[in-house]
Amino acid sequence: MSRDFDVLVVGSGIAGLSFALNVAQRGLSVAILTKKNKADSNTNWAQGGIAVVTAQTDDFDKHVRDTLVAGDGLCNEKVVREIVRDGPARVRELVEWGVNFSRNERGAYDLGREGGHGERRILHVKDMTGKAIEEALLRAIAREPRVTLLEHFFAIDVITTAKLGRPRAWKSKIVPSEATGSPIRTGRSARFDHSKIPTRSRVAGLYALDVRDGRVVTFRAPVVMLSSGGAGQVYLYTTNPDIATGDGIAMAYRAGVEVRNMEFIQFHPTTLYAPATNTRFLISEAVRGEGAVLRNLQGEAFMRAYHPMADLAPRDIVARAIDTEMKKSGAPHVWLDITHRKEAWLKQRFPQIFAGCRELGFNLARDKIPVVPAAHYTCGGVATNLAAETSLPGLYACGEVACTGLHGANRLASNSLLEAVVMAHRGAESVGRYLEAANARAGRAPAIPEWVDLGGGDTDERVVISHNWDELRRAMWDYVGIMRTTKRLERARTRVAHLAREIQEYYWNFSVEPRLLELRNLTTVAELIITCALQRHESRGLHAIADYPRRLKTARDSRVRL
Repeated sequence: MSRDFDVLVVGSGIAGLSFALNVAQRGLSVAILTKKNKADSNTNWAQGGIAVVTAQTDDFDKHVRDTLVAGDGLCNEKVVREIVRDGPARVRELVEWGVNFSRNERGAYDLGREGGHGERRILHVKDMTGKAIEEALLRAIAREPRVTLLEHFFAIDVITTAKLGRPRAWKSKIVPSEATGSPIRTGRSARFDHSKIPTRSRVAGLYALDVRDGRVVTFRAPVVMLSSGGAGQVYLYTTNPDIATGDGIAMAYRAGVEVRNMEFIQFHPTTLYAPATNTRFLISEAVRGEGAVLRNLQGEAFMRAYHPMADLAPRDIVARAIDTEMKKSGAPHVWLDITHRKEAWLKQRFPQIFAGCRELGFNLARDKIPVVPAAHYTCGGVATNLAAETSLPGLYACGEVACTGLHGANRLASNSLLEAVVMAHRGAESVGRYLEAANARAGRAPAIPEWVDLGGGDTDERVVISHNWDELRRAMWDYVGIMRTTKRLERARTRVAHLAREIQEYYWNFSVEPRLLELRNLTTVAELIITCALQRHESRGLHAIADYPRRLKTARDSRVRL
């Protein structure tokens, strides 16, 4: 069974939805594939907001400077300037699609402030910004007849013409490119110019599992946009939803596309410590932006000792400071204190956070809140240029799955939604140009073999999935966390390589299912994180390693490519 579209979009967050709307407005047919419900996305969980220059007291240069400082010398300044510059226009587009950002009593935007920002520039919808954006975009998608939204379709692998042209590269499934090795290269990538490589491999479509009936469907399309979010679930404790399993990053890597800077995993400094529930409820950085103070268990405010911006320092610094304070005292958490604010104001400004804390027995207005860091954002990812193009013609990436050069070694708070909506718009423009050029030299669409289910195997072996899932996430938490050493990274590499072999064997001998596919992808992502971390012989941004405590003068991206 196969289905044909002009464009396939993997993921239904702000990046995928806004890209699909832009592409559909150009008269193209679009299918959005989302592996669970349409509202299941990292976007839906975003509390803080979107960082955009709108106030008269702010300007682009200030926003650029804050981003570069937070990125610790690894941001691409050209990328930063262009994304920051495009921000206001994309916000106007969001408003046109129905997003109603919070306003103050004068009718102006109620701008928040977060860590690393020198000005108030965070547009928000109380503390439910992501949810408000997601709902507005889904309403707009429902009105667009050229967009087909397919829930419970799990994208498995990108199909490329190179593999179609090599019969030996096919059995009944795509040959796992993990087996081919992954040579490492360093340095910055060149501009991607697809017009100069018309005979090169390009996208032909993808295979996706229809989760509801267990069949694998072949989708044919000359363009695939990966907007599947990050990989927080590779760690034992994360603020991310269950869907954040690095699917797009792993798919791109298996297609031979460059993946970059995966060592930079951002740990959010303040998640509610609730050991009885084993959850990590996010307490937005905006709470510190409104005056909350971090205190150790003795009640002492400690952040001034770590950074001049104290509690509003960039996230990498705050997370390491909390980790240091906990290790010094043996404490299981530190306190977040905003008890100087009135309860009515806190309920109005942070309704979701206030209610979430109350549900777990804490009142923001009366109690200091126990907090710890947790894995939050993947700063690296699939390497793209400013048109959202990857090195494989027809394959695009946007949002947390991508690495544009904006975030560098550490993402500035609330720059993620900004990047997603800006790059989605730029990607749509690029896709229009790519398809025009492709049509001019179009031949017969390549024939794609149907997926054949190898099936078989002992169903009792399915316990391997749950055991390996737990082992992988704990190994990453223990050995590849906030503070690293070369010895711990090498231990992690050995353990993850063993898990990868088991999972790959299982993949080839059993019918595919969502949990298996997610574990396969998470294992690939874990290997990429470890490989990139072992390349970086310095401490920079989110990568702190005891063997190399100093920051080198020359910054280079870490890169992995088949």
